[in-house]
Amino acid sequence: MFGTVVVGLGIAGLARIRDLMNPMPSSPSEQLKLFGFVSRRNLGKINEAKQISLEDALRSKDIHVAFISTENISHEETIRTFLEAGKHVLVEYPMALSAKAAHELWEMAEQKDKVLHVEHIELLTEEYKQLKKEVAGKDLVKGTLHFTGSVLDEKQAGFPAFSGIARLTWLVDLFGDLTVTSATREEQKEKNYSKMTAHFQTANKKPLTWIEERGPGMRREKKINFCFTSGCLEDLPQAPRSAVGLFMQDQNLFAKKLLGQVSKEELAAEKWRILRCLDLAEEIQQHCERTERIGS
Repeated sequence: MFGTVVVGLGIAGLARIRDLMNPMPSSPSEQLKLFGFVSRRNLGKINEAKQISLEDALRSKDIHVAFISTENISHEETIRTFLEAGKHVLVEYPMALSAKAAHELWEMAEQKDKVLHVEHIELLTEEYKQLKKEVAGKDLVKGTLHFTGSVLDEKQAGFPAFSGIARLTWLVDLFGDLTVTSATREEQKEKNYSKMTAHFQTANKKPLTWIEERGPGMRREKKINFCFTSGCLEDLPQAPRSAVGLFMQDQNLFAKKLLGQVSKEELAAEKWRILRCLDLAEEIQQHCERTERIGS
């Protein structure tokens, strides 16, 4: 059994506690035992899970695993602290707000022979699995992925290319390695509005565009327009929800890694995808900041 602590009690942290306390029968998750949770707030107990201090979580020999569900800004420091203490780590995306930090953390996990797992539940939705099937084997001509959503606190969530990395992950997972050709950002600070537009080329020199747009009252929505030599996909496929929740699916995958049940090839492909997306996110941020400086 792997003693587990959940760090951070937002929506994701509460979902993690729920799933750790109610693992799927006969699944790898049954090997995870919730030991407690760490929170800045004084909460005492949640669903029989007890609150413990960060120091106790790091020191305890009964805790082997940390689930990190804090604000994005603190992911890097929290991962580093738990790896240094010899714990395996599951962290919500993005694992860090700089590519350099992400590469360093991954290297650290490998040196210490610990599992570092980054949650990317956007790849586990039935909608996405169906989309991937529909895209498979088709020759891309051009494509756009446009996301809208409500306002995020950028000081906590990071630059939009990092906070929105789930969309970038879709594009890289669907179309392979990408090259950033340009990126800009439009901001209306008085209206809390932001629109980031990133342009890419695929390995076959086909253009892709990612738009990340946020403002007050904006509906959370993804729109696609992927054109292939055989025709265009303009709507996300309708797919029934899985009977197994997304966080539970992710937890099972992490537990399989702890148990050595994921192949080296799968682990290497996942590592490449995660770090490549963070490299691209940083490039996008640099393009946007360069354009802003020139504009000012």
